[in-house]
Amino acid sequence: MNHHQLTDEAKPPHAPARQLTLRFSSTRRGARLARHLAVQQFTEWTGLPYDSDPARTVALVTAELASNAVRHGSLPGRDFRLTLLHLPHDFRVEVTDTRPERRPPRPTDLRPPVVDASSGRGLLLVEAYAYRWGCDVPGGYTKTVWAEVRHQPLNLSAHFRPVHARTEAVGQVHET
Repeated sequence: MNHHQLTDEAKPPHAPARQLTLRFSSTRRGARLARHLAVQQFTEWTGLPYDSDPARTVALVTAELASNAVRHGSLPGRDFRLTLLHLPHDFRVEVTDTRPERRPPRPTDLRPPVVDASSGRGLLLVEAYAYRWGCDVPGGYTKTVWAEVRHQPLNLSAHFRPVHARTEAVGQVHET
């Protein structure tokens, strides 16, 4: 189940192990370069293959966020910023643009596009594939739309013991 946030105060839950920030031109080429860089850094930092499901998810999420920054968040002569954060269990993609008044809709307000529409599915894809996503507006001049992709399963063994271990502890395991 996905957990999503859309707040002005959302922060990564843990300090990043690694971080990279670069600026790209607010063009289709800039969006494409951002996607390629994000996948390259993801595979380098996590050791997962380029064709793994998490790497493909990073590509899709980055492409959608960068494309939205170019299409809806750019002003003439202004670039967008891509920040990549390698967190303990997640890979966070942040795209910052110069149009804070153009916030994305909240996840609960997303509507399926008209069947024949050639656009309007980007945030629905982010909603479906990202572990969580949201939007921060830290000041009056920029906004950052971010998404986190889970690259490592949570270690639940620290919180739960297997059923057989609990029954062994009270002597209820019977082998046949």
